[in-house]
Amino acid sequence: MPTPLKLASRLDPILPSITLAVTAKAARLKAEGIDVISFGAGEPDFDTPDHIKEAARKGLDRGVAKYTDVAGLLPLRKAIATELSRVHHTAIAPEEVLVSCGAKHSLYNLFIALLDPGDEVIIPAPYWVSYPDMVRLAGGHPVIVETSAADDFAVRADVVASAVTPRTRAIVLNTPSNPTGAVYSRTQIEALAKIALERDLLVISDDIYRSLVYGDAQYVSIAALGPEMAKRTVLIDGVSKTYAMTGWRIGYTAGPPAIIKAMNKIQGQSTSNASHIAQVATLAALTGPQECVETMRRAFDERRLEMLSLLRAIPGVTCREPKGAFYCFPDFSAFVGKRTPEGSILDDDVQLCDWLVEVGKVAVVPGSGFGAPGHVRLSYACGMPQIREGVARLAQSVARLS
Repeated sequence: MPTPLKLASRLDPILPSITLAVTAKAARLKAEGIDVISFGAGEPDFDTPDHIKEAARKGLDRGVAKYTDVAGLLPLRKAIATELSRVHHTAIAPEEVLVSCGAKHSLYNLFIALLDPGDEVIIPAPYWVSYPDMVRLAGGHPVIVETSAADDFAVRADVVASAVTPRTRAIVLNTPSNPTGAVYSRTQIEALAKIALERDLLVISDDIYRSLVYGDAQYVSIAALGPEMAKRTVLIDGVSKTYAMTGWRIGYTAGPPAIIKAMNKIQGQSTSNASHIAQVATLAALTGPQECVETMRRAFDERRLEMLSLLRAIPGVTCREPKGAFYCFPDFSAFVGKRTPEGSILDDDVQLCDWLVEVGKVAVVPGSGFGAPGHVRLSYACGMPQIREGVARLAQSVARLS
């Protein structure tokens, strides 16, 4: 018999992305002709705005299909620097910007550039599923700190302070949050900044949802709190969520020159530049009309309120109001341990979600993948009819459990 292929041990603790797995399962069932409503993917259902697609078409006509600088087209980096300087009230130069193949790629480059074996990164839970595994792949150790629904899932500064050790390099800040929709207040941001300054921490600010904020909530930039804070903040951003450009795969990083230079070195030996034509489209997104952003944000806001109302009407479900992004994160722990009509016991939220998609024909993501067992994540980046029918299926399905 052939010797089994040996793979790198660094992969042993790494799990596949649970959000991608749920989305793929729903897609497979749909391909089999099964009527499944999926709340899995964090992807706007809107098409990329016309002026952005037109810029790409014109670029193709001009012969845009070549390598670019590893860091990205200079006009694009200038536009990104201008935009981020405006948002974060700090001077960012094009040389302090790196364009990558999505914000996920930006984060991966950053962790690889930043971490030595055993270095620690503080990650508040619930967290986006990829943060801990990216840290592990870079040889680091993710330190998970808890939040509570009573605090709207915003981590308290004293909890962060108690988690800091001599090996702590950074803290991840994601506001608005995936999966909870939490938006940190200015008071909360200022408290975290104080800890970062006192303990000499880098702040990794994942801002991919910063344009999607609702009601009386406001996005507050930690980098905008002052020059010293700006020097220790790495900004992760992109166009996927704001401009409905998920498949174009463009994200970007702005941060201290030494970090950007190191990330550029890694990118130069892995992917090289992000897609040329996608960079052209991104330039049009950032410099063109912005009315499309508000149009989509208003639609998400309406969907948010509808989904929240419908979820809260399900007996046994509690759900904090999401103030940003496009996710609801209800507590479904009342249904864990219940018996299905088929006679099986749903021992955890993963089994619950498997049963919901297989029997209830509605796909949601188990909260355990985000460090919050018993919760589920639903994306409202889909149409209102799907929201109403999908949540109705959820309600009907859990009502059958005993």
